[in-house]
Amino acid sequence: MNIDISSMRQQYSSAALDIEALGPDPIKAFSLWFDNAVKAQVKEPNAMTLATVDEKGMPDARIVLLKEVDGKGFVFYTNYGSNKGQQLESNPHACIVFNWLDLQRQVRIRGTIAKYDAVKGEAYFQSRPRLSQIAAWSSPQSKPIHDRSVLENLVKETTATFEGIEALPKPPMWGGYIITPSEIEFWQGRRDRLHDRIKYIANGDGWKATILAP
Repeated sequence: MNIDISSMRQQYSSAALDIEALGPDPIKAFSLWFDNAVKAQVKEPNAMTLATVDEKGMPDARIVLLKEVDGKGFVFYTNYGSNKGQQLESNPHACIVFNWLDLQRQVRIRGTIAKYDAVKGEAYFQSRPRLSQIAAWSSPQSKPIHDRSVLENLVKETTATFEGIEALPKPPMWGGYIITPSEIEFWQGRRDRLHDRIKYIANGDGWKATILAP
């Protein structure tokens, strides 16, 4: 590389963070931060890193999209037969991270994971663009293919199969997961790397908040 990566740094100074500002419910606080990210026109504010662990104990991570959040947890959709689906089947724990650089904010969420409501999953699937539905039926996600023509041929076959059918059914190997959080940490960038961090830990029916050193 011709770039001196070690000298790259950004001074953070846009805001401060305290427990009183976040309030007692971290999911409500997350929803407020998410709304702020949308209003600030952060690109794809629902993009999140999903971290899992494989059968050998090796960590794995990729970007997925948040599709719903409520008092019970955080929802995303994927192929159950994908690498992440298989990893979640054997170890139903995960971590998701939102990084909103424009706001100098990050949220990290850890918890247990389970398959989401199939009826809601069907409704969401049928709300997607038709070509996205075709892609979900066609792609053997995470499986090796010889070249892209294999995928293109599968798309042609799927398109022919559902020709004339207005509402495609949800594929049996595709659906939602919900992460029930046990920990939620809010991070706000501050000057000189003295960032603000507040971590919530599930405590019975409520949450306990703790200030962490950066």
